[in-house]
Amino acid sequence: PQLGLRLRPERASFWSVFKVLHHPTLGSAPTCDGLGVFLLSPQKSGFLELYSWQRQRKAKQEFCLHDGPPYANGDPHVGHALNKILKDITNRFHMMRGYKVHYVPGWDCHGLPIELKALSEIKGAENLSPVEIRQKAKEFAERAIEKQKAAFIRWGIMADWANCYCTFDPKYEANQLRVFHKMYDKGFIYQDYKPVFWSPSAKTALAEAELEYNEQHVSRSVYMKFPLLKSPPKLASVIDGSSPTSVLVWTTQPWTVPANQAVCYMPDAEYSVVKCATTGEHLILAANRVESTAAVLDTQFEVISTCKGEDLADGSCAHPTIPGRVSPLLPANHVTMAKGTGLVHTAPAHGMEDYSVASHHQLPTECLVDERGHFTEAAGPELKNKNVLEEGNEAVIKMLQAAGSLLKEEKYVHSYPYDWRTKKPMIIRASKQWFVNTANVKATAQEVLKKVKIIPTSAVSRMLEMLDRRTFWCISRQRCWGVPIPVFYQKDTGESLINSETITDIIKIVEQQGTDAWWTLPIEQLLSKEAVAKAGGHDVLDYVKGQDVLDIWFDSGTSWAHVLEGTEQRADVYLEGKDQLGGWFQSSLLTMHRLTLIVHGFTLGEKGEKMSKSIGNVVDPDVVINGGDDHTKDPPYGADVLRWWVAESNVFTEVLIGPVVLNAARDDINKLRNTLRFMLGNMAGFNPETDSIPPSEMYIVDQYMLHLLQDYGSKVTEAYKQYDYSKVVRLLQAFCSRNLSNFYFSIIKDRLYCEEEKDPKRRSCQTVLAEALDVVVRSFAPILPHLAEEVFQHLPYKKEGVFRTGWINASSGWKKPGIEEAIEGACAMRDSFLGSISGKNPLEYEVIIVIEPGLLFELMEALQAEESSRVSQLNEIMMASQTTLLSEIPKETPADANIVTGNFLINLEGGDIREESSYKVIALPTAKAKCPRCRRYTADSSSTPCPRCLKVIAGKGST
Repeated sequence: PQLGLRLRPERASFWSVFKVLHHPTLGSAPTCDGLGVFLLSPQKSGFLELYSWQRQRKAKQEFCLHDGPPYANGDPHVGHALNKILKDITNRFHMMRGYKVHYVPGWDCHGLPIELKALSEIKGAENLSPVEIRQKAKEFAERAIEKQKAAFIRWGIMADWANCYCTFDPKYEANQLRVFHKMYDKGFIYQDYKPVFWSPSAKTALAEAELEYNEQHVSRSVYMKFPLLKSPPKLASVIDGSSPTSVLVWTTQPWTVPANQAVCYMPDAEYSVVKCATTGEHLILAANRVESTAAVLDTQFEVISTCKGEDLADGSCAHPTIPGRVSPLLPANHVTMAKGTGLVHTAPAHGMEDYSVASHHQLPTECLVDERGHFTEAAGPELKNKNVLEEGNEAVIKMLQAAGSLLKEEKYVHSYPYDWRTKKPMIIRASKQWFVNTANVKATAQEVLKKVKIIPTSAVSRMLEMLDRRTFWCISRQRCWGVPIPVFYQKDTGESLINSETITDIIKIVEQQGTDAWWTLPIEQLLSKEAVAKAGGHDVLDYVKGQDVLDIWFDSGTSWAHVLEGTEQRADVYLEGKDQLGGWFQSSLLTMHRLTLIVHGFTLGEKGEKMSKSIGNVVDPDVVINGGDDHTKDPPYGADVLRWWVAESNVFTEVLIGPVVLNAARDDINKLRNTLRFMLGNMAGFNPETDSIPPSEMYIVDQYMLHLLQDYGSKVTEAYKQYDYSKVVRLLQAFCSRNLSNFYFSIIKDRLYCEEEKDPKRRSCQTVLAEALDVVVRSFAPILPHLAEEVFQHLPYKKEGVFRTGWINASSGWKKPGIEEAIEGACAMRDSFLGSISGKNPLEYEVIIVIEPGLLFELMEALQAEESSRVSQLNEIMMASQTTLLSEIPKETPADANIVTGNFLINLEGGDIREESSYKVIALPTAKAKCPRCRRYTADSSSTPCPRCLKVIAGKGST
């Protein structure tokens, strides 16, 4: 304006970008983030020191987000990005709100996946000692940690990256054993022989959280009969012995039949004795399964009699493959009628419910399957050493056929649990393991959980259901890469030796030397003579060290004991994926009890499919940021696009990602960046401390924008508080697009570009732009930290970074509810005017507004005191060359004038003041010439500037 030149909007935007791109603080090796598609050097912005800075400042409140450790077994992926960025947005928001944020990143470093990957790189790995295996596994985990840490830093995750936690740190391992000790002392941890999920491919027990289900697994199901040995007394009159009678049983796991100890029925269900049309024999099965079972067996059943399940009591059957073994008929509530025959083959060694029945009726729990998933010698010569899921299954089916017990075999497709690491089927197998008795703490945990705020609320019922179903937690694993269970066994009897003294001694050693000491030190240095004597033993050498390690869910679930030292061992938030409802959330809850849970979904391809290398839809976050080998196919988006994708997604369901999603995110940021460029480009020569205009002296439309800005700040703050970051993005986009770009920017350009530099009218809208830029940047700073910091680096009047200066500071004094009616009324008339000229240039028209006397007329008079004006606030909003405000249509109105009629409802004081007024808008071509400076039709000649521009050029308006 000082040069007497009007800069077009696109030129203004270009000029602001030019300044940004040539700003002296830009690093010499820029990368693609931020405003001018460049990233400030960390040294210049203090970006990497932010966490340490905020930890050292004085703050009244502390906010603790406890980091669930990602697994250190591979490269960073988009699941990591989703989780870490969500946490970072949360932390940055609370830090800006004045909290001292406590966030210590960590890694889960033990367990079978790391051990397998480490050993897969070594020839002759089967000959390595446990200590050598542990060393290789640790080295592998350390390499994975460095890769993931570098990625997390690149994503802008705020933390003290020099002080993270790893579950293989000696101090961490010692703290973990202290939690184990406390739980053992309270009686929560015990050893027992019972069925557990077992992975033959990994030769170890599994927890339920370590399973994944194959929905297309095919089992060889069989219908088989158990000949009745002893008739139930209440059925004696029906079963007279004249025809052979059997109970009819269906199972999908024939290999478990040799371990059968009983057949179970549902006491309250109805059962039928039927006669088979094909064989003439009598069979017993559930009454509502008669027709469907007959159809499967391709025969017909004649119902002889029907009875209650309880009438089967005291009956017994002959085992179908083991001569002389008796299988009693027993009641059980786990029997269902959805499939099968309503009578369930019960093998206590291979089923959780089966084991409960056996325990109640004191039946043996004999396991005939070894850790490899092969039948043992006790299973007999026909089965010995056969794989139960392969040739062992086939052998049992042939034995059933030879005994005349097999009625039908068929393929059955169903959901079946697999080992999530080896991706192979698991079995249920009884073995001696260590357990946490979750039944003892479940009631307390469920009550605590009901008081915890869980987002989304739909996760509450699922977690309560999981807790209710979980009666015990198997915490022992048959590996060497982990934290050893500190137990010793008597060589001859196998009796375990574990007490406070032995555990305390081990904790001291581990704290100093780490858990390698369990494998490297002789037993004399691990087990004291005093502890042996106290346990009633005689010699330390009579004992051996246990070979089991703790479940990695116990590793990570006790992380609070290490990380939350000095914070009263309480976290404000746990934020993890929904798979942790049965994993880390539960293990933490069962060992800690105090949680706030936020649960997000999984990442999927943009069509909703799982990511797979074979499909080719795997999204690598490094490629998202830096681009692939072919930038035309995989362009570099930058870290903020990755963060925007996380924030804009509905993370409480499945989160989709792919080229279309990323391109849309990039476009959204570009639109936001253009809005910021406009505001930043118009801040030159403006200092808020000396040049700001008080709200009371502003244009009404400027006051209106402050009003909207205050409302926006409140809504955004509330959305952050609710962890609804997608709502933050929606609010940001709506405000920038609708309120700023489409509305405010379009009407203030004339003031910005054509008024004298220091004119109060220009300073008024600059004041609003400065406030809007400040509020908008702070509102998205937790989501787009690189862009936010860069904007603040280029402010001509501020030097300190956005994160060090706090949250949105929108004055409550900006809130003026009544002001909305005046501006929105004028906007309604502008819409009528623009609609009447069919997209033509409004500056080529003069507009006449006719309003009957009343409240609406008075509001418009506040925007334009004189009858006609080319510079009034009302004319600025109308975007015409001149606006005339009248109470009736002028008599000289041309007969062909286009008159548009409309209505506007005024609603003030919460509805106490309501008045609907009609208005008329008349658009007339202007008779004035186009000003060569401001491009408005306000000049007397196209070669001479208009009076306003002449005054500015002459400097008459300067102070």
